[in-house]
Amino acid sequence: MNQDWEKWGRDISDLVQNAVDSQDFRRLNQSINRTIRDAADSIQRGMRAAGCNMDDYKVPKERWDDGRKETGQRAAAPPVQTYKRELFARKASTRAGGMALAICGGIIGGGLGLAILICIIVMALTGIFPIGIKIALAVMFPLFAGSLWMAFKGRSMVAEVKRFRSYVENLRGRTYCNLQDLAKATGQTYKCVLKDARKMIARGWFKEGHLDHQNTCLIVSHDTYREYEEIERQRKEQELLIQEQKRQREAQQMTEAARTEADLVIEEGQAYIRKIRACNDAIPGEEISRKISRMETVVRRIFERVEQNPEMIEDIHKLMVYYLPTTVKLLDAYIQLDSQPVDGENIRASKGEIEKTLDTINTAFEKLLDSLFEDVAWDVASDISVLQTMLVQEGLTGGDFKREE
Repeated sequence: MNQDWEKWGRDISDLVQNAVDSQDFRRLNQSINRTIRDAADSIQRGMRAAGCNMDDYKVPKERWDDGRKETGQRAAAPPVQTYKRELFARKASTRAGGMALAICGGIIGGGLGLAILICIIVMALTGIFPIGIKIALAVMFPLFAGSLWMAFKGRSMVAEVKRFRSYVENLRGRTYCNLQDLAKATGQTYKCVLKDARKMIARGWFKEGHLDHQNTCLIVSHDTYREYEEIERQRKEQELLIQEQKRQREAQQMTEAARTEADLVIEEGQAYIRKIRACNDAIPGEEISRKISRMETVVRRIFERVEQNPEMIEDIHKLMVYYLPTTVKLLDAYIQLDSQPVDGENIRASKGEIEKTLDTINTAFEKLLDSLFEDVAWDVASDISVLQTMLVQEGLTGGDFKREE
């Protein structure tokens, strides 16, 4: 075949030289095209012959035996031929096609390159640029580029099949392998091995090929992949369980902390309630006594609500820090004013101002107590809305509830 391509290369060179010598370029393009068609026909015949005569893809049996010995699974491992036949595609035809493509591309490229070089030299020496040579170059340049692509593609196909065989050999009878280990064993980078694995799985070279979820492991068996997915499922369930247990512990700790804080707040609140009651007992006025009693009732209900819902401590922060201490201070001042032997104008004015302030404080405390039931109000409104919607859907509203007489 090499002799044929040398002959075709010489033919093209002779055609160009004859056209230059005779200055007759009319049939140069047709002659070159005819020569190239003959070469293409020969390429096709050569590729078919190569595809039929290539040996089947084989892996040395000793390598597989060594792999099973290393993994300690010799007895359990499937026979080598069965293992290869079921899990890996035969790529003999791909390798043969790649070799033929590379050889043909190289030979055609060499011949065309030589012809192009001769044409350029002739034009440079003669100083003329005949139309025939221009046409020939216009035809040969695309064909030359195509031949280079053929050679590159063929080499790429052969190299890819070689890498595939190397990956299979380094599996050593196993149905999974770490990509980093494959990269180290084959002299490739991790990214290259990952890219190859994806392409080879997509093309069906690894018939049952999979990659794990992290793209770190090649799995070449459906059964092994199912086992991997089951292990992953159990691992995720375990992680979720651990996270849930952690969340529950944190929630319990927060609840206990809130409960402890609530106990302290409630204890302090009870002290304020006792102080308010003591002030009420010390003040004889009927009207102000009624206001103080109302205050005591509202404050007691506030702390009862907090005791039931410790998370509401933040809602009564100002009550504990400012409102109650200020209220007790005002009541102490009223007692001091009321205990004076004279009832002067300043005393009466101060006592009247305190009584008005107690009305304002009671209103504020009542609003605070009402706000602590906001979530209950929302729940009630939601339940009522759902109930009304269901009654309307069932046609039980309005006259539907009335019993027929």
